[in-house]
Amino acid sequence: MQTRFSAEQRRNPEIQDADSILRRCVHCGFCNATCPTYRLLGDELDGPRGRIYLIKEMLENDRPATERTARHIDRCLSCLSCMTTCPSGVNYMHLVDHARVHIERTYSRPWRDRALRRLLARTLPFPARLRPLLALARVGRAVGLRLPGRLGAAQRLAGVVPRGPSPWDTPQTLPAVGLRRARVALLTGCVQRAIDPAINDATIRLLRRAGCEVVIARGTGCCGSLAHHLGRADEAKTAAAATITAWHRELAAGALDAVVVNASGCGTHVKDWGFQFRHDPALAEPATKVSSLALDVTELLDRLGLPPVTGAAGDQVVVYQSSCSMQHGQKLTTLPKKLLAAAGFKLVDVADEHLCCGSAGTYNVLQPEIAAILGREKASMLDAAGADAIATGNIGCKVQLAQYGRTPVLHTVELLDWATGGERPSPLVR
Repeated sequence: MQTRFSAEQRRNPEIQDADSILRRCVHCGFCNATCPTYRLLGDELDGPRGRIYLIKEMLENDRPATERTARHIDRCLSCLSCMTTCPSGVNYMHLVDHARVHIERTYSRPWRDRALRRLLARTLPFPARLRPLLALARVGRAVGLRLPGRLGAAQRLAGVVPRGPSPWDTPQTLPAVGLRRARVALLTGCVQRAIDPAINDATIRLLRRAGCEVVIARGTGCCGSLAHHLGRADEAKTAAAATITAWHRELAAGALDAVVVNASGCGTHVKDWGFQFRHDPALAEPATKVSSLALDVTELLDRLGLPPVTGAAGDQVVVYQSSCSMQHGQKLTTLPKKLLAAAGFKLVDVADEHLCCGSAGTYNVLQPEIAAILGREKASMLDAAGADAIATGNIGCKVQLAQYGRTPVLHTVELLDWATGGERPSPLVR
């Protein structure tokens, strides 16, 4: 794709990166074939190729974003299936991330939109703020109060009442069970910690039985991905910087073999920290070092091997749902299935496994109509497999599929923990 940035514009490192990405696009349109919003809406501007044109026009003219540009970029799920499909290697992720920052800084949204986005950015990454709101949402549902529109979408995601904060939320070091084979730091996260603390608990038990000393480092919190995808670059980098600093401090103090992430959306973001902080003189080196150690929990378990399997899985049939951030963001497609099979589960496949469930961070709140169509479609497809459980590696997908489907949905680590000595996951207890 030909670009027309001025010499002055090209002196901006961000524009240099955007220009390099734009020039790789050859207009082929292969990306549209796998784009969820293009498939649903049939509008060229709601596919990656059309969005690339909108971004190019906006950046070349160095002008504030228009309502039209913001609307079509907002509809992008960042599922990244276009990057898997693209034969030219266009890094759409970095380009649309840059566009979102430009939109956030230059476009004046209607006040309701601004208020909702601010609310999401200032509550979701903070479990202590999020838990009371979830409790209020559940009370409202219990007494029959149904909020309208996007607030209603947020209320529906509250789900059932979980138990309180995990005792493993606080900074501490948990010893390996038996011989120590690795020392790892765990990202305990934010939304997942508030909505479903059982996932972190299962992860810690599983890693310890696999021979890991697990470090919950002081100062870690949100990875910054939620604010990042809202275009709120400064908030995203502040959150990420705190966790980078905490993990880099652990590295300086002694050995750290890996930093483990068990939410694939966070994992995709953490693995990209080196790029995000490339122009930051203070954090570029620590961010690159930390992100180079980042592993999805299934990657680490594959390296170490599962703890002894107890046979608890029995004849349980599982269908695996690969989140977009897992299969397209981190390019991990077969590994979770391999571990589930090794743990004794019988796996069944579904057609069109690549389809997005519509969760995508805050998307199911900000774009509830599109998210609901995709959620129902994916949940129906997975229910048709007739499995005892759905396994997935991302909290957003887990909540979305549980909302629209009938089959119990669990995080992959919950099943692996059960199969290697842990308790039967509560969704499977009849």
